[in-house]
Amino acid sequence: MSSLVQMEALRALYRLAGALEQLLGAPDAARFEEAWEAASLDRLAWEALGLARRADAEGLEPALHQVDRRLLAVLERCRALPDPHLVTFRVPELERWQHAAAAALVGARWGVAGLRTVIADTAAPFGRRYFAFLALAERHPDGAWPLFERYLVTPGAHHAFVAAAVEAARYYPGHSDVLVRLFDRIRRDQLLRRFLAPKILESLYVLSEASSLPLFEELLVTGHTDPDVDRCEVTRALVAVRRLTGRVAESSKFAERDAATVRRTLDDAERRFEDTRDRIVPVVVI
Repeated sequence: MSSLVQMEALRALYRLAGALEQLLGAPDAARFEEAWEAASLDRLAWEALGLARRADAEGLEPALHQVDRRLLAVLERCRALPDPHLVTFRVPELERWQHAAAAALVGARWGVAGLRTVIADTAAPFGRRYFAFLALAERHPDGAWPLFERYLVTPGAHHAFVAAAVEAARYYPGHSDVLVRLFDRIRRDQLLRRFLAPKILESLYVLSEASSLPLFEELLVTGHTDPDVDRCEVTRALVAVRRLTGRVAESSKFAERDAATVRRTLDDAERRFEDTRDRIVPVVVI
């Protein structure tokens, strides 16, 4: 982690710790909620914990330890306030943050080996195992591919772990065929397809391997369309086919568009895809 990024992460973590301290001082549910909203805690917490998951985070250990302790204390305080809103919405969110903080703390203290230990511990809280897996995906160390592949080839594996493994796969060249087979396996399950297909196609786009070309060519006609370019299978296929072959293919989406318009659309989409190629997106698991 560069010193600039580490400094940004430290500042975010200490801001989070300070905001959590304000919650501890809230005398009742109304003041607790006011302090939460005043600190924009939802945004602050996820930003700080996301930065803390990054590689080479050893210098963040003291700040992460402080945040972890504060989260446990705030959870205890929140559960003691007899308010349905806090119990329904704030307690689950605090639990997610605490699992994320605990996983990040393990990564800061013990690195990849610590994260793998948490992932393998089936007695650990599910959320904690997921955030450790997410941190491993974001670090994508050499030698971790067999673990990610296990989730990609195992039917019934939890969707959150599969999603992180799909996104990690883009950092391990030579394995596009695994993602293609996963797409074929989930394509008839509309819920799974809507969730996983954009991630699978994004990783295949980043890898840009010849083994994915038949799938992309098929999706030119059979792919799902969507106004959101990140979710549109046909647009992703058009950009991928152009990248792999150099040609602008015909498709079901742009059958009546002139060539210049299609090229401009694909240029815009490709710029968007390039801007987000290193993005790994967490999902809600609890």
